[in-house]
Amino acid sequence: MIFIKTKKEIDFIRESCQIVAETLQLVKSHVREGITTLELDKIAEDYIRSNDAVPAFKGYSQGGADGFPGTICASVNEDIVHGIPGDRVLKNGDIISIDVGALKNRYYGDGALTVAVGEISDEKKFLMKVTEESLYKGIEAAVAGNRIGDISAAVQHHVESNGFSVVRELTGHGVGRLLHEDPQIPNYGKPHSGPKIKNGMTIAIEPMVNAGAHYVRVADDGWTVYTADLKPAAHFEHSIAIIDGKPEILTVC
Repeated sequence: MIFIKTKKEIDFIRESCQIVAETLQLVKSHVREGITTLELDKIAEDYIRSNDAVPAFKGYSQGGADGFPGTICASVNEDIVHGIPGDRVLKNGDIISIDVGALKNRYYGDGALTVAVGEISDEKKFLMKVTEESLYKGIEAAVAGNRIGDISAAVQHHVESNGFSVVRELTGHGVGRLLHEDPQIPNYGKPHSGPKIKNGMTIAIEPMVNAGAHYVRVADDGWTVYTADLKPAAHFEHSIAIIDGKPEILTVC
């Protein structure tokens, strides 16, 4: 079921998304060679809680897995999403995807970005550029009267026309009263297909893009999703609301 939000509900979601956006920028500013992903996680958790919010991912469970132990998902290089923060030390040349969720006043916000550690390869630079561009292509298609497939097709076309591939097994989603609501928003699909986009919808669009093939595997920890060919991946995400027929990005500072 797709929930259509009232203006008041969107304001609550916007507040949670603002915390997400600020947390992402704070964590990004601390990404450097020599820091651990657990140190970044602590920075994120402290900031979210200082805003009277709760880390949305901590303790979250899916598919029978144990509750997620971190505040952020910290996914390095070939790890696409759901990387568990720990004692991994970031190195020059790495890229790290940081995914953050926050819950305040019973409404969620969700966002992600990928950050370079020091000097990275041209391939990784281009992968990050194309992935972020594809996010905005998807957002541009998120207008009232279009369909979810228009978002999916816009992302897929931009990614594949630049020689990369989109992950099939994971999708964007509605966001608001729950962290993951309907509709699912794949990063591939056909234009003019799927549910119609309407005013009051709040959705998280999140391209997950592989430098190589789209195939993925899941690590023994039950969470970390990584590229089957071990080539790098990037991930960008914004939560948006459809207001007056147009998308408004909520996860911006």
